[in-house]
Amino acid sequence: MEQNICLNCDYTIDENFCCHCGQKRFKRIDKKYVTDEIQYLLIHTNKGFLYTLKKLAKNPGKTAREFIEGNRVNHYKPILLTFLLSGISAFISFKVIGLASIMKEFYTEQHLNSPFMNDYMAISTGYNTFIMLGLVPLFALTTWIAFHKWKANYYEHIVINAYILSTYTLVNIVFLYPILFISRHNTSAFATIASLSTLVVPFLLLWFFKGYYPEKPMKQIVWRVLATLGLVIAVLFVLMIIVTIGGIIYAITKGPEGLEYIKPGGGA
Repeated sequence: MEQNICLNCDYTIDENFCCHCGQKRFKRIDKKYVTDEIQYLLIHTNKGFLYTLKKLAKNPGKTAREFIEGNRVNHYKPILLTFLLSGISAFISFKVIGLASIMKEFYTEQHLNSPFMNDYMAISTGYNTFIMLGLVPLFALTTWIAFHKWKANYYEHIVINAYILSTYTLVNIVFLYPILFISRHNTSAFATIASLSTLVVPFLLLWFFKGYYPEKPMKQIVWRVLATLGLVIAVLFVLMIIVTIGGIIYAITKGPEGLEYIKPGGGA
């Protein structure tokens, strides 16, 4: 039996939803209710997710601009999309390929760096997707600075970078991971391919921002992408210094064992 009084705010409900608080009209939970909820969940999620993936594959910049300018009803939320794709990427890289463990093995076999540097390089490569996900606010700052004259605010650049990272992750899943899976028993070839994968980033940024700003000359976009890359390198360099200082402080507190950890060739 349906009720005409909202159980949340006591307003009279004339339609399917309360016009005051938005709660759905009460209906007893039965088989149809559960079936409808499951159907809605699957269709709504799949439609938005697959629709956005298709749009990203065609033109990620245009997709981001559509969302930012208000065409959002069919789009999967960009930040949620980034988390979801990062989760899928992490599952494939860790459970299927074993990316982090292979990279750690490769750097350890080189006997060129300290165990600390080996771990740092292995983590920065093997956990690349998660690291980039955590750095989205900083990456947004770099694109906001580089493109600030073109009106998008900082928070819109967070959405822009969520779409950029989603596109980058999608490219990795579709193109890079199959190659890494095939070469996973050759650590040298595997490490080379994994390390060079970031070379796609400049081309991805050019593609993305030309789609986002189709009215702008390519020359202007190239200069702003170069400025973005320069700022990103600066940010990563500062972060590397911070991590290195943290490693040195850790080593000092641990005494001889810690110093061996940061000593070149240590643990060899």
